[in-house]
Amino acid sequence: MPTTDDSGNAGTGALLRMRDLLDQLDRGAPAEQFAPPTAGTPEDGELSDADAAVLADATRIALRIRRTLSQHRRREAELAALFDTAGDLARLREPDAVLKAIVHRAKLLLGTDVTYLSLNDEEAGHTYMRVTDGSVSAAFQQVRLGLGEGLGGLVAETARPYSTGDYRDDRRFRHTTKIDTAVTEEGLRAILGVPLRLGTRVIGVLYAADRTARTFTPDEVALLSSLADHAAIAIDGARLLDETRTALVDLNEASRTIEAHSEAVQRAEDAHDRLTDLVLRGGDVTDVATAIGAVLQGGTLVHDAEGAELARAGTDSGPPSAEAVAASRAGGRAVCANGTWVCAVLAGHELLGSIALTGRADLDDADRRLFERASLVTALLLLLRRSVAETEDRVRGELLGDLLTRAADPAGLAARALRLGVNLGRPHAVFVLHTGAAPRPRLLAAAARLAQARKGLAGLHHEDVVLVCPAEPPAADPGRAAGTGPAAVSLAGELGRALAGPVTVGAAGPVTGPAEFAEAYAEARRCRTALRALGREGTGAALRDLGFLGVLLGDQTDLGGYVRQTLGPVLAYDAKRGTDLTRTLRAYFDSGTSRSRAAEALHVHVNTVVQRLDRIGGLLGRDWQRPERALELQLALRIHRVNGPDDGGGDPGPGDFAP
Repeated sequence: MPTTDDSGNAGTGALLRMRDLLDQLDRGAPAEQFAPPTAGTPEDGELSDADAAVLADATRIALRIRRTLSQHRRREAELAALFDTAGDLARLREPDAVLKAIVHRAKLLLGTDVTYLSLNDEEAGHTYMRVTDGSVSAAFQQVRLGLGEGLGGLVAETARPYSTGDYRDDRRFRHTTKIDTAVTEEGLRAILGVPLRLGTRVIGVLYAADRTARTFTPDEVALLSSLADHAAIAIDGARLLDETRTALVDLNEASRTIEAHSEAVQRAEDAHDRLTDLVLRGGDVTDVATAIGAVLQGGTLVHDAEGAELARAGTDSGPPSAEAVAASRAGGRAVCANGTWVCAVLAGHELLGSIALTGRADLDDADRRLFERASLVTALLLLLRRSVAETEDRVRGELLGDLLTRAADPAGLAARALRLGVNLGRPHAVFVLHTGAAPRPRLLAAAARLAQARKGLAGLHHEDVVLVCPAEPPAADPGRAAGTGPAAVSLAGELGRALAGPVTVGAAGPVTGPAEFAEAYAEARRCRTALRALGREGTGAALRDLGFLGVLLGDQTDLGGYVRQTLGPVLAYDAKRGTDLTRTLRAYFDSGTSRSRAAEALHVHVNTVVQRLDRIGGLLGRDWQRPERALELQLALRIHRVNGPDDGGGDPGPGDFAP
């Protein structure tokens, strides 16, 4: 038994041990430093069994207090972290930023390898991966889970937290190949999932996972659940804010659209009034095209139904394609083709022409409607123009018919012509036209355009398309009327290009005064018929250009003119130089084109004949010995000899037929 002194020493040792325990609690010493007391130590003396028991109870109490303090400190830290998280989430405005902040903070709070978040797709019945932190697998980051599939699908379906220490071996969950493959590829073992709830509705799942097997404590489940509650509110707030922002953007856009529409309506009304006023004031197609270009800030082209250009303003582009016009006509709307807007100009189902807008490939709906409205105004103008033209054409056609039949007083015809801007006192050429490549109305329309441009007349007469135009004087002799042959050739080419097919033109004239037009028409008609009979369709000529056939067909036989036209260069050469090429040419033909016999007849050396024939070839052209050309030359030589003065059978004098 211990002595009284010993007992006192023992009591003192117990008190010292009790003070050490309190010091350790105050310092927050680790649990292993709270060792249970022994029966005694050399330093403190022996303890009684009662003191040792008391110290053992005190140590247990100290450890319990330490655990409680540790839990409080950890809970305090968690609450502080949750408070900071709530503050951070409240400051975020973008949904993506909120989601990324949630998973990152969850990873920091729980210290796991991976955290991630999935959102529910209620229409599809899935929950899909939305954001991850710490993930390395692309397949895992894109996985979708059906409600009830896997751990996450079960959390999303039941709105309850679930955890597993080792997902691969946990049979509580419905495993699928897609989910298991993604989890295995990511290398996850332990997974905790808690629902993101807004009231009773689950909007997604928040996860924390480790790549090693472990057990999640209730505190970790509670902590992640608390974070999920804050996160759900932040997600919904960010969503509402984003929807509000989107609604404001839509509202502003709608306001701008209404304002733009109002401006477009006002602009369209102003443009329509401007165009209509132009038509009512007698503006032409060019005026309308210019106005359209100014309103729409582009270049404008207007063509008629045949593709002929009617007006152009502010552009050098070519005509629109027939395909684009056809597409606009079929759809009843303007179409864009290769950067050019094209709108068919229609009167009901009838195509009157087209209008094209260049330099505005970005035409918006309002301007497009304005462009289409401009085509309606253009249609109105073309209808008015056609009505006026039809009236004028009828008047001009009646005048032309009276001219070609001499059915009225010549003085009255001249006065009527002057009212239409046609001066019959000037020399005029008469052309009869024919084409088999285009309908007769197209040929008549083309002839009418030429007549209007040249201040002439055009119309149908005895089923013939007839054109009467002033004869242009030759540049070398302005006082003399031009021959109609070259004009007929030019006219055939011009009309052929316009109609994309051969046009045959018979010409006569020039004539002056109303009394001469009937004979000129008859001659031009015979010439047109002769050209077709000779296989020369698509060309133009006057009778004098047809050689001896023209002489035979002509009402007034101009033998001298025929000789000059056929032999003119040779006659002029003889007249100027006093040579005898004309006689040599006759002797050559009389001898059957034998040079030696021609030399005998002329009493010259054969080389002289050869030289003279070479000179004749240079004057008449290389083809002078072709059969048809030779026939023309022989006939002209005979007429030349017959009409010459009687000088004992010799040739006429050098100046008798000289030009």
